[in-house]
Order: sequence, then C-alpha cells, then structure tokens
Amino acid sequence: MDIFSIAAILVGLSALFGYVNHRVLKLPHTIGLVVVALAASLAIIGYDLISPAADIGLRVSGVLQEIDFNKTLMHGMLSFLLFAGALHADFSALKSMRVTIGVMAVIGTLISTFVVGTMMWFLLGAFGLEFPFIWALVFGALISPTDPVAVLSLFKTVDVPETLKAKMSGESLFNDGVGVVLFTVVVAIAVAGGEHGGPMGPREIVELFFTEAVGGAVLGLAAGYIGYRAMYGIDEPSLEVLITLALVMGTYALALSLHMSGPIAMVVAGLFIGNRGVKYAMSEATRDYVLTFWTLIDEILNSVLFLLIGLEVFVVAESLDLFVFALVAIPVTLFARTLSVALPIAIISRWQSFTKGATPVLIWGGLRGGIAVALALSLPDTEYKAAILSITYGVVLFSIIVQGLTVKPLVKRMIR
Repeated sequence: MDIFSIAAILVGLSALFGYVNHRVLKLPHTIGLVVVALAASLAIIGYDLISPAADIGLRVSGVLQEIDFNKTLMHGMLSFLLFAGALHADFSALKSMRVTIGVMAVIGTLISTFVVGTMMWFLLGAFGLEFPFIWALVFGALISPTDPVAVLSLFKTVDVPETLKAKMSGESLFNDGVGVVLFTVVVAIAVAGGEHGGPMGPREIVELFFTEAVGGAVLGLAAGYIGYRAMYGIDEPSLEVLITLALVMGTYALALSLHMSGPIAMVVAGLFIGNRGVKYAMSEATRDYVLTFWTLIDEILNSVLFLLIGLEVFVVAESLDLFVFALVAIPVTLFARTLSVALPIAIISRWQSFTKGATPVLIWGGLRGGIAVALALSLPDTEYKAAILSITYGVVLFSIIVQGLTVKPLVKRMIR
C-alpha cells in the first residue's frame, strides 16, 4: 500500500473516531481517540476469535505493519510535535523555573529509571519471568520520561496555574530529550556496544551522552538562530511558514545523521523561534499566520498519533499473555514518578516556592504516551522485546486513559 493511501486511512479514521467520540463519549479529543480506536481494535480481535475465517484482524494488522510506528513517530511526527509545543511555550516562565525544570528533567528521570529498573527486575523475577537487570533498566529508561505530546494535549482540557503549567510543560519537553538519550545509552550497553563496537566503558558512555544531549542543544540553537535571521527583515507570511517548516525538517534530519538528539534540537529551536523570532522577526499578521499553521499541524498529528496508540493493540496481540505484567509495572512506575518528583521538590522548595498541590498534580499529570511505545518498538529483536513492549503498552494505556481522565478533578481538588 502506498504512503498516500495509508495517510488517507489514518486521517479518515481520526476524523471518524473523533466524530464518534464528540457525539457519543464526549471525552477529551485525544483520549477519546485512544478509547474509540482501542475499542474498535478489541472488537475486531474478538470477532476474529469467534469467526476465524473472517481474518479481519489479520488484514488490519497487515496495514499497521506497513506503518513503522517507531520511524513514523521518532523520525517524522515527533519533530513537528515538539517544535509546535515549544513554539507556544512561554520562555520567560520556563526561564524563571529553569532550576526546577532542569533538576526534574535530568535528576528526576535518572531516579525514575533506576527505581523502575530495580523494582521491575526484582518483581518480574519473583513472578517467574527471568529478566537481566540491564534490560529492566532499558524499560526504566523508556518509561520514565513524561511524554510532551500527551502532557501538552492535557493542558487543552485542564486549567492549571501558569507557574505549575510552566513546570509541567518544561519538564515534559526536556525530559523527553533526556530520556531518549538515556535510553540510547542503556540500550547500547545492553547489546554490548552494538554499532559502537564492543563493550562500552565509562568514557564511551559519557561521549555518547554528551554528543546526543549537548550536540542536540547546540544544533537546535544554531538552527533557531539561522531561522530567526532568515525571517528578520521580511514580511511574507507564506515564506516565513515555509522557513519554519524547512527549519524543522532539515534540523531533525541533520540531527539524526549526526547522531545527535533530534528531540532536544527541536525543543531548543522551537523555544528560540517561539519567543525571540515571534517577538522580533514577525509582524502581527505573520505571527498569527505562523502560529495558526503550527497549531493546525499539532492538532492533526496529535489526532493521528493517539489513533495509532489505540490501534497498536494489534502489534502486541501476539503477546497478550505478557500484558498481565503491566499490572505490576503500573504501581511501580507511579511509585518511581512519586520519588522523582517529591525528592527534587523537597530539595528545591528551600529556595523556591511551589503552587499548593503541585506535587500530586505533577505526579499524576506526568503522562506516558506514544514515545514510550515507539522506543519499545525500536528495540533490537531479543527475547526480552515482547515483554517490554507489552508492559510498556499497558502502562501507556493506563496513563492516557485513567490518569488523563482523572487529572482534571485532581487539579480542582488540590488547587483552589
């Protein structure tokens, strides 16, 4: 099937399921898409069990197998989604919270990775699923970062104080990049170096982390400045939209080829254009044109992404027996999230005040999403991949549906 036909199916299903949700379920748009897509997927799987000759599920999974979820998200959609999210972020608010955001994004992600890895290694072994410690850490690395796409979409339905919103959006934007870099390092260690050639020592690990994280930030800053200078002094809305589009696609492709962090590059470039670029390089008409364009891109790709999350049940259907281990992982990830939020806040609160109820909202509002599933799918074909993928998918579904639907009443209760 050609790429246009696949795109037509995905956009068509997004519109159809979105309409069903709007008319029947009336859930928040992205969460509703996941629920409707998941319900449709389970209905097809159930029908195939009753009437195996129909093979509807086989045909649907055949179409989904033509869509490489990992490459579609990590090498395509994510660049646009992160740039759009950073473009609308308030840089002055993020700057004032930079210590909190930095500590939670880096230290918090590391704490969560090791807590999840250690506890899952122990618990899975206790339940009879032999799992090497390093592969448990791989799961910890991919599930620990909050998903910026899921978190930012949450703000469209939940009203939170601006200071808390800055902390949550800033953390999710940056710990995504940190998490992907950490995941890359841990996987490289797990496969005994893989493409890096032999076992990795401390020097190789530091070099890889530095190249990915710092290199991505420098690349994003340079690209953002080039885009800003290109738009400075001209007033052509269509051309300036084209410049931002070229900036995103070109920078992300370059980051991938240079083995730098594309997500970090997109966040830095988006913050640069969304604040300095919007303020100094665009007229009011151009500003509205550019921001409206990227809002539309964000809405469309968000819809397709959450649709795909609901449909990915076909990918894990062959390992549904491992899905039960997600019931173990859900409380573990929530416990790790609690530590990764509460410990940094306890330290930072000596110098900086926090909104009342910030800790429980940050813990429960730290959603996991498609990035975790994409990272799980990107793992090399080992005997542990099926278990990691099934557990990841279960945690993501719980996070989006249960946490996503209950965070609004939590905010109303904790923040008055």
